[in-house]
Amino acid sequence: MKRELYNNLLKWKSGKNRKPLVLQGARQVGKTYLIKQFAQQEYKQFIHLNFEKNPELKEIFNKNLEPEIIIDELGFLFGKKIKKESALIFFDEIQVSEQALKSLKYFYEEAPEYHIIAAGSLLGVAVNKEHSFPVGKVTFLEMYPMSFAEYLIAFGDEMLQERIAEMKSIDGWLEILHNKLLNHLKLYLFLGGMPEVLQNYLDNKNIALVRKIQNDIIKAFENDFSKYTTRSQTIKNMEIWNSIPTQLAKENKKFKYSDVKNRARAANYELAIDWLKRAGLVNISYRITTAKLPLAGHTDESKFKLFLLDTGLLGAMLKLGSDIIIKPNQLFKEYNGAFIENFVAMELSKIDDRRLFYWISRGEAEVDFILEKDNHIYPLEVKSGTSRTLKSLRSYEDKYNPKRIIRTSPRNYFQQDEFINIPLYAISTLFNFL
Repeated sequence: MKRELYNNLLKWKSGKNRKPLVLQGARQVGKTYLIKQFAQQEYKQFIHLNFEKNPELKEIFNKNLEPEIIIDELGFLFGKKIKKESALIFFDEIQVSEQALKSLKYFYEEAPEYHIIAAGSLLGVAVNKEHSFPVGKVTFLEMYPMSFAEYLIAFGDEMLQERIAEMKSIDGWLEILHNKLLNHLKLYLFLGGMPEVLQNYLDNKNIALVRKIQNDIIKAFENDFSKYTTRSQTIKNMEIWNSIPTQLAKENKKFKYSDVKNRARAANYELAIDWLKRAGLVNISYRITTAKLPLAGHTDESKFKLFLLDTGLLGAMLKLGSDIIIKPNQLFKEYNGAFIENFVAMELSKIDDRRLFYWISRGEAEVDFILEKDNHIYPLEVKSGTSRTLKSLRSYEDKYNPKRIIRTSPRNYFQQDEFINIPLYAISTLFNFL
């Protein structure tokens, strides 16, 4: 399946000041598959080291971190001479080997002609540990579950996806096309963007099998909780993780520690939330205290929302039945619009690895997302239904007078003065219209 990140890999390969590339992302988002595909199409040699499957590989790096010595050892191991310009060397699950992580620094400083990519499902967690990491010596890329645009391409509607991406004016679709995209979106919300899930559905069209795969992925995530941390921290990771679906199902989706455990406090769970974030399993949206640039400088980090990395996994954790797909708009409204807001958070976070923010005014109004672009701030309201009320957006507008106020909903493209409505399926193209 085609991934948008492939173009980033091509730019990295041809870059003049190429550094070793560190590819981060949660387990099973498709990192290894993408790198194998990239190697097959762009290189003559592929050296794949998986430190989790073959822990004895660590011995090569424990002896010496001199790049040429490492290359010689790998050559003996694979039985072939590794050529500088035509080989891709892939350090998979690199977080297992602290010394392999350190070696990236020396590859950059002493042997930059080698093409090195490192990846790992818990790499973000490992990087946070107290060991030497080559800060400034590597390039980072973040990989996410497949976006809705990638889903459309996989499901044979690349022409529709291209038209969505190219639109820069608010011209409504024909209703037949609009409804087709809404049906696609409902299926995507249920399936989510984990590549194995989407491929299996394409091959078998079996919803029951899809749900089993989703549950297996959730179990794999939970098994990872015990890695790189203590037993007590593992329990806290699990408690936060299990609370997220019910927190999102509330009308007010603000995260509450008391919903995790009675009398729970931030001091007990802050590390668990940070762990889940670094593992790529959650997106965090912080409340801003005022709409001023930079938004990150005006946040109250004690008030936030937690979103899962994938709506399909959210549905599995909530045990949502597959019959909801055929109901006209039920999935959009289910659990107080939890799937829709989580979907929008997923799509926005993939744009330049964007941080997420929201705004509340004394409990009177709430704007779901606050965005910054080219020194301007824009409010974005998420609607799961076709309601045309703009109370919260108008409240924000009265206070801050933004250039645009934006809503995303199941409605078609629409503009009136400074207000624009973007269909949910096109939210990733929001900045085309600003």
